[in-house]
Amino acid sequence: MKVCLLFCVLCLVATIGYSLLLDDSDPIPGPPGDYGLTGFSDVIDPINQDLETLQKSTTKLELVINFDFVRRVGQKYFVSNKERGSFSRAAEFCSQRGLELALPQNEDENSSLTEVFGDDPKTVWINFNNKKAEGAVDMETRPLTFTKWGEGQPDQSVQESGCTMLSENSIWRVTGDCFLNAYIICQL
Repeated sequence: MKVCLLFCVLCLVATIGYSLLLDDSDPIPGPPGDYGLTGFSDVIDPINQDLETLQKSTTKLELVINFDFVRRVGQKYFVSNKERGSFSRAAEFCSQRGLELALPQNEDENSSLTEVFGDDPKTVWINFNNKKAEGAVDMETRPLTFTKWGEGQPDQSVQESGCTMLSENSIWRVTGDCFLNAYIICQL
């Protein structure tokens, strides 16, 4: 009889204990855990962004130190080895270095490009032409936000096939003579 009574009590206790495990309405809290880092990504994300910006700046500076002419205007660097060449040579030169041919976006940038001049001819290729050639830029793919066209420019007679030069007085002009030797200045 004692065994039967013990068995019945054990079954009753097991059923009550099991039902407590399934009842989520009033759980018994456990002991408090260790304090962890909350909002850790709030601290790390800005640091990662700063690190990425610093890495990009370092990469730019590593590129810049290899050129004879360097001018920083705002966030943009203009670089040159003070070489001259045709428009296609200029576009190729910049492209091979992962850069693009200079295209001033404001008056400060425009005037800084003239600082490369040493002797004649005092012209610089800028990254604006209507040819669909590699390295060239046209109005449909990159609208100009700044221009400084000379009188009678852009020359409509050569605008379809012309290339744009910046002269020593910071004036832009379109020429059909894209083979002329002008300074090559790239931007990054």
